[in-house]
Amino acid sequence: MSRSRHHRRCGRGSPCEQLCYELHDGMYECDCKDGFVLHKNGYSCDDAEVRSPRFGGQSWLAFPPLHAAYKHVQLELEFRPETWDGIILLAGERDDLQGDFMALIIYHGYVEFRFDCGSGVGIVRSSDTVKLNEWNVLNVYRHRWDAWLQLNQEKRVQGRSKGLFSRITFREPLFVGGPGNTTGLERLPIRSGFKGCVRNLEINEHRYHFPLAPVGDALNGFDVDKCVADRCSKVPCSHGGKCLTTSGDTAVCLCPLGYTGDLCETRVDLQVPSFNGSSYLKYPGLAETSLSWLELSLTIKPFAADGVILYNGHHSDTTGDFIALYLVQSHVHFTFDLGTGTATLRSEKPIVLGEWVEVRVSRTGRLASLEVERNPAQEILSPGAFTQLSLPLNMYLGGAPSTDMFSDKLRTKSNFVGCIQTVLLNRREMNILAEALGGANVGNCGHACESRPCGDAECRPLRDRFTCRCRPGLPHPCPAINVRQKQILELKFQHGASSSGGGSSSSTTAATTILPSIYPVSTSMLERAAEQQQQQADRSVPSFTGIDSYLFYDDADTLKRLTSDKVDINMRFRASSDGLLLWTGDRSNDFFALGLDQGYLTFTYNLGSGKSVLRYNLTRLDDDLWHRVRATRNKQRASLVVDNGSSVWIESQDEQRQPNTELGLYVGGAPDIEKTTRGQYLKGIVGCVSDLVLDSDYSVALSMPGQASNTHTCIP
Repeated sequence: MSRSRHHRRCGRGSPCEQLCYELHDGMYECDCKDGFVLHKNGYSCDDAEVRSPRFGGQSWLAFPPLHAAYKHVQLELEFRPETWDGIILLAGERDDLQGDFMALIIYHGYVEFRFDCGSGVGIVRSSDTVKLNEWNVLNVYRHRWDAWLQLNQEKRVQGRSKGLFSRITFREPLFVGGPGNTTGLERLPIRSGFKGCVRNLEINEHRYHFPLAPVGDALNGFDVDKCVADRCSKVPCSHGGKCLTTSGDTAVCLCPLGYTGDLCETRVDLQVPSFNGSSYLKYPGLAETSLSWLELSLTIKPFAADGVILYNGHHSDTTGDFIALYLVQSHVHFTFDLGTGTATLRSEKPIVLGEWVEVRVSRTGRLASLEVERNPAQEILSPGAFTQLSLPLNMYLGGAPSTDMFSDKLRTKSNFVGCIQTVLLNRREMNILAEALGGANVGNCGHACESRPCGDAECRPLRDRFTCRCRPGLPHPCPAINVRQKQILELKFQHGASSSGGGSSSSTTAATTILPSIYPVSTSMLERAAEQQQQQADRSVPSFTGIDSYLFYDDADTLKRLTSDKVDINMRFRASSDGLLLWTGDRSNDFFALGLDQGYLTFTYNLGSGKSVLRYNLTRLDDDLWHRVRATRNKQRASLVVDNGSSVWIESQDEQRQPNTELGLYVGGAPDIEKTTRGQYLKGIVGCVSDLVLDSDYSVALSMPGQASNTHTCIP
């Protein structure tokens, strides 16, 4: 029972509200009757019947150990969290958390029920995040090894503990709101207590009363307050915005997509998204779609030198596989982990803040490259032997709800500040806004497309410029926009004539009468600028015409990767016709070839014992769409994989010979192709080849072959 010492004496006029005790040294103490607790001012008393306690992150309440719960626990709880992480409830066999235990925690916004019956931890994780600063309802049921969890009437999520043991021994107090005096918290992914309010806790049909005994059930506690209206009660976020309390005495609104402002009161027509350091967009994770290869291209305009641009991980505790694209001191970094250690690429030069820049990342197996604008690409091999990448968690763009979701191996944990105009993922352009599962605090960058200059057609941003593209169902060509009007709109936003809010308030006519005299620009100048911009944006991807159109290689680095009894070819292409993709051989009968026959990928080779043919007949590839294929030969076994799908293979009767490549390597076609391939092919492909990787780590330079014939630049 707390008391407070003061000078003066008890009796009439005593400042103590209820009880006063005189001490022998001329001091006195105030105290309270049962059912009340002394206020922190030392004089007044508060009702001890705290129906809904608030925990501040270091607070906790201790209750008697759970009884008759060794094989069955049914729990119901309501809680109002203020942060994304914290220990809500903890009970176990020992105070060092060794042996049996069960815990309810919030980790990165998800509720987790962790329990160990003595032979391994089982984890059940909610399918959705909690609602910050709102009351959430949680139901947990455990019977022996099995458990399920339900948050806010969402679908039940099931799990199971490991091992053979099925009972949990509870000897330590049940701690609510924090870990209490429990040590050994390294068994949990977090160590901090819960921050927020709790009410209506019921376990195995016993409803807990939060006051200290004898009024309530609590045996002890620390720094627990009453749950009252918090800072967010004074911040009325509009349009479904969520209030979030910060570390200081402030609260901010996290606005849903399409709204901005301090209270999410302003509707915005999002065109080119901007991120302010508390913003993010959430997408489905890459999952198994990028196991062996990944291509990523983004056009960004950063305003801060540090920040995470894109992140996707494997485990909620930030361990395991991940990819991250981010800025540190204006240098672009790409870090990835295949499960055996991280590898990091860093741009050689810093980028200029406030200017558009294109960043390209490519990964095949352990080999990754990073290219910024037209600067030379940086390459790196990841450590270890693993070559595949699995990313089941959500992918985040521009930041994340909590920076604790980022791996500790990143060199910054700040969210990105700036604009992201385009994202190409495996050469497919994402609709950044339409494909997002959700997001917060995303605004407009300030671009000419915000003025809807294309009418019913689609406005396509190209850095500070734009083009109009017809939507399905519109007549062709698209309605033309006045060239001079287009110039003015682009210059207006490029030179900061408009704010980064929801578009310009001035009319086009008004802008037309002012801007020409300030920014005189001719049509030819704009065309030259657009041409230069396009040249910078395009990569040198060769296209082939099918007739006498090919690339040729005879350098030692390329050919030595084709002359062992193990050959691994990873290739990305698109084609609209049958034809030869790749061929190598000698002047006798030795050869191997990769091509399309009746639309199907075919791997043909002869190493002296007769021709072997492997055909991938699960899907046609002459559809003028991009495809990734992998052809391998390991002694007598050959296999084909298309677009990360199922593998097909054959066992040949060839002796274990190394192929002879004295005639070099041809890509896309060959000279006098019928003679060169001894009648295997009559023409090359009509299409493009964007990547060719040999031996899982050697990228063939398609833009700098030893000899090129009749090739052109591929049109995206």
